[in-house]
Amino acid sequence: MAAKILANLIVMGGGILARAVVQAYRQALTNASKNGVAQETIQNTIRKAKITEQEARQILGVTEEMSWEEITKKYEKMFENNAKSGSFYLQSKIYRAKECLEQTLKKGEGDGNPS
Repeated sequence: MAAKILANLIVMGGGILARAVVQAYRQALTNASKNGVAQETIQNTIRKAKITEQEARQILGVTEEMSWEEITKKYEKMFENNAKSGSFYLQSKIYRAKECLEQTLKKGEGDGNPS
């Protein structure tokens, strides 16, 4: 009989503790959104994710003298090879590198379209 009462107390205590943790988490999220911490964290993460033109060229293994068509071919080959047996992280890096070079070319040429 004592074991049954003890088990009930443990189960009830666990339920109360779980509700308290969930409530505290919700309150923390509310406080973070009021203070702007959540938005600031997201913006910092986005800023850190950007890569430079030099890093993009190293990732794709291209030089400044290469044409956009050569860069695109190299990108497609790397992207497809990685899709077969690679990781999502590497595929993301390859895509971001191409995206960075594309933006750089658009800025440099003004009206030119690298696509």
